[in-house]
Amino acid sequence: MIFKTVRALLLAIFALLIIIPSLIVIFGSFKSDLEIYESPMSLPDAFKLDNYRTLFETSQVFTNFRNSVFVTSMSVFITLLLASMTAFALSRMVNLSAKVMFALFSLGLAIPAQVNMIPLFILFNDLKLTNSFFGLILVNIVTTLPISIFILTSFFRELPREMYEVSAIDGASIFRIYRSIALPLSKPAMGATAIFLFVINWNDLLYPLLLITQADKKTLPLAMLDFRGEYATSFSMIFTSVMIASVPMVIMYLTMQRSFVAGLTAGAVKG
Repeated sequence: MIFKTVRALLLAIFALLIIIPSLIVIFGSFKSDLEIYESPMSLPDAFKLDNYRTLFETSQVFTNFRNSVFVTSMSVFITLLLASMTAFALSRMVNLSAKVMFALFSLGLAIPAQVNMIPLFILFNDLKLTNSFFGLILVNIVTTLPISIFILTSFFRELPREMYEVSAIDGASIFRIYRSIALPLSKPAMGATAIFLFVINWNDLLYPLLLITQADKKTLPLAMLDFRGEYATSFSMIFTSVMIASVPMVIMYLTMQRSFVAGLTAGAVKG
């Protein structure tokens, strides 16, 4: 009884920590800056769309949104493709080299992104990859590939090896086994990984801030910094931008919710 009460209390506190900031952002997108400064926790005087109208008329939000969609979608697609092939190969290999390769990929999770900022900028600047979507997609792939391989390799190892062996006896090639057996069975893990990668790449600010300076190539998180000045910050525009930026993530989760939940519970029960 005490355990259930404590758990319910902790869950309630956790829910409040999420709901209260969310409500501040939602209500703040309908307020003026003066209203936000005076009463950030209160309801807006009127639910007007002036902030949204101002955002679309005075900024390049459509261009920034399109840039984020392109960079994020390409980064997620290529990362999933490379990670699934690598994870499939590592799951089938049982020798020492596979363990060493998996350990090296896992080691990439322990390296903070901030450590690579200076050498990464120098390298990309020398290769003329700054202010380039290709450069931004490339760095997204490299930074998220280790965690993707780590997740998918653990899932592929749970698949029965007998299916691979029977397919090989029937004459299926390695690529055919990967495409026709491994990928269809890994849809829950792929869906969960896709949502995870989408959130990381969509909300990423560090690498766009490091590599992108041209206004027409800014992503949506980077463009939000334009509303922050040296002496004043337009929180109403920031909150409105956050609402616009959250729409794709909500749609992504709602459309792939089943895959996400199945991916989280995959391998939890065996037998």
